[in-house]
Order: sequence, then structure tokens, then C-alpha cells
Amino acid sequence: MKKVLVIGDGCSDIFRYGKCDRLSPEAPVPIFLPSRTTGNGGMAINVFENLKALGIECDIITNDIRPIKTRYVDEISNQMLLRVDEKDTIKRINIEELESIDFTKYDAVVISDYNKGFLNEKDIEYIGGKHLQVFIDTKKNLNTWCDNILCIKINEKEYLNNLEYFNKRKNCYVIVTKGKNGAMLSNGTNDNFEEFPIVEEHDVRDLSGAGDTFLAALVAKFLENLDIRAGISFANKCSSWVVTQKGVVVVDLNKIEIIK
Repeated sequence: MKKVLVIGDGCSDIFRYGKCDRLSPEAPVPIFLPSRTTGNGGMAINVFENLKALGIECDIITNDIRPIKTRYVDEISNQMLLRVDEKDTIKRINIEELESIDFTKYDAVVISDYNKGFLNEKDIEYIGGKHLQVFIDTKKNLNTWCDNILCIKINEKEYLNNLEYFNKRKNCYVIVTKGKNGAMLSNGTNDNFEEFPIVEEHDVRDLSGAGDTFLAALVAKFLENLDIRAGISFANKCSSWVVTQKGVVVVDLNKIEIIK
């Protein structure tokens, strides 16, 4: 069995479902009547849980004190009315803990960096220098500190904001996710993209956590035979399924046709 280390910012995702059938007489805002609450680990923890669901032995290093993201959602329409973020800043990883990691135990390392403070640029540069197969999804503006990263997963807006870096960086996998339009792969040459469209259209109910699922599925499939294209196709399949579910959910292989 392949073994992966996930390292990055973790949070608690809380969903409060209820109904809104009238406006407040005090202000033009809906009155929310809560009926049920669900919760699970998010961000790096969601990547970790998805990797485990995909059959990967997995360790995680993340923050103990977690930000809380509470979403208030109309039960009938699944429309999010409000998101409240608490404790949004995370304490940096203990340097001794980082330097004590035995990276040789892992087939890949996944950095899930939401730029909340758990990892800084020097930490990521250090990790990139310790393992040949490092995958990263980061909200930071890219620079030379990620030059040793094998695979950069980034959304379309983030990619456009980092064109200066990608014009210089070669010989890495750059995977740009494009929502309902799937993803595209570059080998570092910006005019040489390969498109990976979503094969089947799905009714989107909730986008929360889809990027985490994509990253986990990409890594899990890639480790089977080091085929990045198969990884992207499988990641498209998994992430397009999870958006049909309510809240942040872990991929269920029993409900997904496995791409061989």
C-alpha cells in the first residue's frame, strides 16, 4: 500500500441547515430557522480523509487549534446565506517537528496550504527539498521557494495571477482546475496545455471541499503508475461527484465508476 504525508492548514467545517420563509421586520434580511447541524474536518484534513477513502495509508501534520467555518444553508434550495469564520489565523508549525519528519517513509508528500499561517515559504521550500514527489495546492503567490515541487495544482484565477512565475518555471506538472470545465495540464510551457474536460455533467449542490477532493484523487491515482494524465481524469471524476452532495463530503468509491 502506498503511503502519503499530508501537511498544511486544517479547519473545522460546520454546516447549519434550516429554512427561510420570511424576512425580518427589523431589516431586509431573511429569518433563519435552524433544523440540523453537521461538521467535519476541512482543508488539509479533508485532503487526508479523502486519501484514506481512496485506499491510501496516510499521515497528517496540521494545527491543533483549528479555525471554524460555519455556513448557514437553506435546506430546500441549498443556498448558502452566510459564512462565519472564527479563529482564522493559525500558529506556524513547530520547526523541530518539521525537521524531525522522516520523509523517506512516504511515496508522496501533499502540501495543502490555505495560507492561514501553518506553513511559510521557507517551510515549503524545505519540504520541496526533502522529497522528489511533492504535490502542492497553495493560496500563496508563487516564487522560487516552490522550485523543487513536482506538481502544482492551482485554479484558473490563481494561475493567471502567477503567470510571471510560470513563465520562468519549467519541468514540473502544472494542473489548472477550471470548475465545470474540468482541468488542464502544462509541462511548464504556457502555450502547451492539454485539456481534460468533465466527461459527465452533474447538478452542482455544494462546491465546498471540491478542490481538496481533486488533489487527493490526483495523488492517489498518480501513485498507481506515475501517470499524471490518469490522475487528472480520475480527480475530475471524483470532484465532479462530491459537488453533487451537500456540505463537505469524502469521496465514495462505491458511487464512482473507477477510471482504469
